[in-house]
Amino acid sequence: MSKNYNNILSSFKFPLSGIELDSRIVMAPMTTFSGNEDGTVSDAEISYYKERNKGAGLLLTACAYVLPQGKGFHGQIGVHADEMIPSLKRIADTLKENGGKALLQIHHGGRMCPPEELPDGQCVSASAVVALREGAQVPREMTVAEIEETIDAYGEAARRAVEAGFDGVEIHGANTYLIQQFFSPHSNRRTDEWGGSLEKRMAFPLAVVDAVKEAVKKSAQHPFIVGYRISPEEMENPGITIEDTLALTEALAAKGLDYLHVSTMNFWAGSMRDEKETVPRTKLIYERVGNLVPLIGVGGISSPEQVEQVLQEGYSLVALGRELLIEPHWLEKVKNGKAEQLERALDVHNQQGLNIPTPMWNSLMSRTGWLPLKE
Repeated sequence: MSKNYNNILSSFKFPLSGIELDSRIVMAPMTTFSGNEDGTVSDAEISYYKERNKGAGLLLTACAYVLPQGKGFHGQIGVHADEMIPSLKRIADTLKENGGKALLQIHHGGRMCPPEELPDGQCVSASAVVALREGAQVPREMTVAEIEETIDAYGEAARRAVEAGFDGVEIHGANTYLIQQFFSPHSNRRTDEWGGSLEKRMAFPLAVVDAVKEAVKKSAQHPFIVGYRISPEEMENPGITIEDTLALTEALAAKGLDYLHVSTMNFWAGSMRDEKETVPRTKLIYERVGNLVPLIGVGGISSPEQVEQVLQEGYSLVALGRELLIEPHWLEKVKNGKAEQLERALDVHNQQGLNIPTPMWNSLMSRTGWLPLKE
């Protein structure tokens, strides 16, 4: 074990659940596009997870939709019905077989859902405001009854995760999906109790947390992690500002969560809204709530040295996504003093060896500039 990587290889105990990890590395939730048509896991996905189940102390699944109306992309897995529990158990068992802790990320796509994936072909959101992307469908504004149903669905999803054998759930409140849509002044133009002021825009995210925590309290007979993923800002005007997010992080920390996962493309980046604001958004969040709730950093972090830097800046855990696609055995190599053997680019001729499902592989190959490639 290299003394240079002592922080990476140190244990971490979540303060509320008490669950302990043997390292500070998290496998980021990576979309596989490879689930079966009915929302169950495919054999190819199981092989993908099996290849990476030594790659981190905490292993997050690709996001699972909590309602059919929230299916965000083709090939997404579901947690919307009890019939999904055996499928979900396959994932949990696979991720946990080498001692790692497995978390299910729970999700609703809102206005980002492709109409062709939805039961009635119509996406929904907080308000009937279209996303600023080419070809986007104008969403239908959700009724109060639908909002309440959706909050309950997150709780039911957490219960199913418990029954499937997961060690926790991550509430996906980031990346422009439904929970963020309720928080955003761009997508939420409501004038009732679910929108308007900052406090009312926080009502839906906080209600989801309450529903999940209550479901866990009722159903879990063992320690169970509840985390939450956030995006610090958004480009739209009006849109989420860092001041909005700092208020939300304080409110989330007060709810009692095991962690906040700060979703960024570049951990060290300044504001996406104002190029003059160069202080990393991750730093501002740490300064506001780092003493209240553990934080997971992600985004542009690849080498052990960069991971150590993030940990030294106060973040409790570091999530790796692209790195575990390229190098499924990242953590093993660091543990065994073989960091110099880490693969730095995706071998375009080694899909089979990396156990990456074909729909996911095709997506990676078409996404120019996102992954370093080795021809």
